[in-house]
Amino acid sequence: MAPETYTSHATHRMQELDGRRLAPFGRRVLAFGLDFLLAITLVMLLVLGGTQLAARLHLMPADAHVHLEFDFHHWYSVLSLVVYFGLTTFYGNGQTPGKRLTRIRVVSTLHPRLSLWHSLERALGYGASALELGFGFLQYFIAENRQTVHDRIAATVVVVEPDKMAPPESA
Repeated sequence: MAPETYTSHATHRMQELDGRRLAPFGRRVLAFGLDFLLAITLVMLLVLGGTQLAARLHLMPADAHVHLEFDFHHWYSVLSLVVYFGLTTFYGNGQTPGKRLTRIRVVSTLHPRLSLWHSLERALGYGASALELGFGFLQYFIAENRQTVHDRIAATVVVVEPDKMAPPESA
């Protein structure tokens, strides 16, 4: 017979995260903005370097005009952001360069370390958060544990990194 009441299925990992300070909205926005600018800069540098290399190898004319638009109407605009956010989140264990500067970290509510899949899933989830004029980002203010749409898609939360210089809290 099925139970008549809801049974919580809190994982051991969720219990480990209990009491962690959630990242404030301002820090999350700042980190995202820094990462977005860094991602665009890296793409531009890669394209410029690639075209110069192609010209030196005589794969294209040295005076060829390269037109790169970062307007989300081209596949490389979206792909480059997904690759940037996915890989930096994975290799930084939840910290992109922007998150590292703002001292916040993405953590999984299921596993001790983010997998590559969870990192890419979260990066793809930014698109879902941006839909309908960014309402998915604003769900930070109404969702449990301050989770945005991309957090819920990837089963993550964003927490403040503890100060390494602070003395440990006594029980």
